[in-house]
Order: sequence, then C-alpha cells, then structure tokens
Amino acid sequence: MRLPLVTVLGECVADAFTVPASTPGELALRVLPGGGPANTAVALARLGTPARFLARLSGDAFGRLFRDHLEASGVDLTSAVHAPEPSTLAVAELDAQGQATYSFHAQGTADWQWTADELAATDLASTACLHSGSLALVREPGGTAVEEFLARASTTATISIDPNVRPLLVGPEVYRERLPRWCALADVLRLSEDDLELLLPGYTIERACDAWHAAGAPLVVITRGERGAVASLDGERVAVPAPPTDVVDTVGAGDSFTAGLLHHLGARGHLGGRLTDLRADDVFDACAFASRVAALTCGVIGPNPPWAGQLRPAAPAIGRAAG
Repeated sequence: MRLPLVTVLGECVADAFTVPASTPGELALRVLPGGGPANTAVALARLGTPARFLARLSGDAFGRLFRDHLEASGVDLTSAVHAPEPSTLAVAELDAQGQATYSFHAQGTADWQWTADELAATDLASTACLHSGSLALVREPGGTAVEEFLARASTTATISIDPNVRPLLVGPEVYRERLPRWCALADVLRLSEDDLELLLPGYTIERACDAWHAAGAPLVVITRGERGAVASLDGERVAVPAPPTDVVDTVGAGDSFTAGLLHHLGARGHLGGRLTDLRADDVFDACAFASRVAALTCGVIGPNPPWAGQLRPAAPAIGRAAG
C-alpha cells in the first residue's frame, strides 16, 4: 500500500556542534544537516511516507550537504528552489542532559526569502497533508507568503503546524500574534512544553489546549521530553508515556515525533481532510508510535531519525486517559 504524500515546507539549517579541537586556540565544529522542517521531511521519508520538501536551498557547501542528505533519505526535492542566498548556520552547544542551546547566523539567508510566485508554482493536487512551521513561517520577508500558502492548501489538505519557537531570532510576541491564525488553519498543532511556556506563560497544558481548540485547531499535541506527551482531540485528552531511552542528545526529537505522528495517521487513512473520523484511541496510538521514533532519535548524535526497519513492534500500551 502506498502511503499518502506529505509535503513539508520550511528551512534546512546547518547544525554545527562544538567538538574538542586538536590544537589549542581553535574551535572545532561538526556540521550536520538540520532545521525542524527538514528533519521532519527526512524522518517521514525514512519511515516510508512519500515526503516532498519545499525549501530554498543554497548552492553553497552547506546547501550541497543538505541536498545529498535529503535525497539519500528519499525526500523528493523536485519542487525545491535553487536559491542564490547563503545557507543558515546554527551553532549548538549541548548541556549534560543533551539539551541544545543555539546561536544563529541567519541574516539574509536563503530560508526566509520565499515569494508568492515561488510558492504559487507548487501543485498541491496530490498532497494529503502539508506540514510547516518553525522560522520559515514567522521570519520575513517570506513568512507572510508561507502563511498564505498554508491557507490555500487548507482547502484540500490536512494542515500540520509546529511553531518551534526560537526566541533568539523571533520574539515570542510575534508567534503569539500569529498563532490564532495558524490554529484557524491547522488540523494538527504539535509543540513542546518549552514552546507552551513561551507562548502562554503560566498556562497549564489543559488550559492551553482549550485555548487552541477555541481558536480552531482540533488536535493539539504537546511533547514533554522524558515525561511523554499529552494530546487533546477537541478536548478529549490522552497521556502517552515516553519509552525508556539512553539519551545522547535531544536534537531533532520533536521533529521526529511530528513525523511519526503524521506517518501513523497517514498509514491509517486519516490524512487528506479535516480529521473528522479521528478518535482518541487513534490519537493515542499515533502518539505512542511517534514517541518511539523520537526516542530512537535521542539515542544518536544530532538530528538523525530512524529508518522504518529500526522500529520493533511495540508492546501494548495501557492507561490512556489524561486529566
């Protein structure tokens, strides 16, 4: 059975990790392809979902690295733009728990320069789900064009959005101002507990889910690291535990979770519309699968999601109700 096509729109970023230098006075970096939307596209393709990536890829050394990485994972780049601007660079430092903090080099780079004409050239007829979010949806000059593209796609495709708040580059107030519009477009809103705290400081998960449902998003999923995830389908909530994991780092784990969620929903025929037939048990099963995909990503260095063959059948899960 061929799974439905998921189109992913957004950035691909060079994730540079500090490593021990061989010579005093030098800084050594290990560069891996990253960026939330690119990570999601790679994870989808590796799981077996046809994944098309709409990106503006530079012709520089990083851009060539991105193309090789995406194509090797099976991502369709036929609609990607050959961009004249340089690639975006993010330098990551990991703490003892494997959590990353970033410094970005993103001024005037390729990822944010989308035009309405570039996006209008994309045929959405075969797309069952369009996933976007992160910086490409908020950074101008391209952010407005991306948001308008999502609105056009919402007439025929399931819309998935991951805000992936990056306050070093875009103030949380920008996300807060736009989020009600995104909820009105989105069928799936996936974000982390850290995103929640930045977007709605002081809100409980339950209160935040209710606010986003009221704004229009029927399915809200909040990931909580080693504490698993909470999902809310029009107010009916389920809690999903995280599998035991030896964490190397958490880079790309949320993106892998999103890919696992969309892959599972697509494999069971839920993508391509407004999720009207989705039930809470379906959401639990999809989030449980997504948690396994994210856990495997945490077990390796950088945003390196698993291939389908690496996922063993899961034991039956219990305890689905959330408070």
